[in-house]
Amino acid sequence: MKLLEIIKFSKEYLEKYSFSKSRLESEKVISSVLGIERINLYSNFEMELTTDEKLKIKKILLKMVKQNKDFDEVIKENKKIDEIPNGKDFKKENLILLRKSIGYLKKYKVPNARLDAEYIFSHVLKIKRNALMLNFNIEITEKDKDIIRKYMYRRGKRREPLQYILKEWEFYGYPMNVDERVLIPRSDTEILVEECIKLLASEKFPKILDIGTGSGAIAISLGKQVVQSEVLGVDISEGALEVANSNKEINLARNVEFLKSDLFENINYKSYDLVVSNPPYIPLEEYEGLMPEVKGYEPKGALTDEGDGYYFYKKITEESWDYLRKGGYLAFEVGYNQGEKVAQMMEKKGYEIIARVSDYGGIERAILGKKV
Repeated sequence: MKLLEIIKFSKEYLEKYSFSKSRLESEKVISSVLGIERINLYSNFEMELTTDEKLKIKKILLKMVKQNKDFDEVIKENKKIDEIPNGKDFKKENLILLRKSIGYLKKYKVPNARLDAEYIFSHVLKIKRNALMLNFNIEITEKDKDIIRKYMYRRGKRREPLQYILKEWEFYGYPMNVDERVLIPRSDTEILVEECIKLLASEKFPKILDIGTGSGAIAISLGKQVVQSEVLGVDISEGALEVANSNKEINLARNVEFLKSDLFENINYKSYDLVVSNPPYIPLEEYEGLMPEVKGYEPKGALTDEGDGYYFYKKITEESWDYLRKGGYLAFEVGYNQGEKVAQMMEKKGYEIIARVSDYGGIERAILGKKV
């Protein structure tokens, strides 16, 4: 049972026996057993409780009902420390384990070692990362410690990407399944999504085509944000499309569809309002020098065109013209030094460049053009 279900059950149980503040009392019981401050219970509502934790909660509830006393009175009367749930504070022990984990990741030169360690702990313990320290006095079972050690080994010695270890990541506020079949969604790409949303603000029922959809992160985010839209994401990889469809389901993106297609090969509709793409753009010579997390695990075909990095920009710029309505938009994510050349390609085809957008570090990330 998840934490929210336990709270509901406990509240209803105390109500049955006429406790006037049943919710408050049930929250006190559960926060004591879990070692979580009562105010933070609902931020961890998906947390799975162990059998031992559920038995402790049940024991206290039974004692409260049998004695007809509230939680504070029952706890006050307990003289033996083992009668009080979680009498031991595990925070010091847990902090030592976290510190050792961070040191292990640093030993293998993992960037952002502390952040990655916290993500692993919060994932295993089913606690939101920003609430981890507030709830760090809970007992970590030997089973969970073993999982943490395995994850640290994968992240440290093997340098496997954190996102592939966790099998999930967030993009534009939406949860995304990720594995080795797809490129990991990156925050830089959220800039492209944001600009596309602005472009479509005045469109009533826009039709959107996402070329090289991968995990479906761009297509799904646009579909969720532009609710009256129809979105089609295409990719040549069947594995990527399986991941994209799983993300469609977990995000309930009913206005998004996915199709296997080599660029525009299987696209029949030819009046889209927006064609958007984050294509493989890393030049082959730069690919060889990528970090081990990227080069060793992420799909090569989603990263590089095995040439100068411009192959897909040329192809999509050329072919998209026939699939956009007049006044429709073409939007690209670009590499750190590719903006000028991509903009020139688009202008040569006939697109009017309406925006060139940089990230917070001043690096150009998105080029947007209009078919005129």
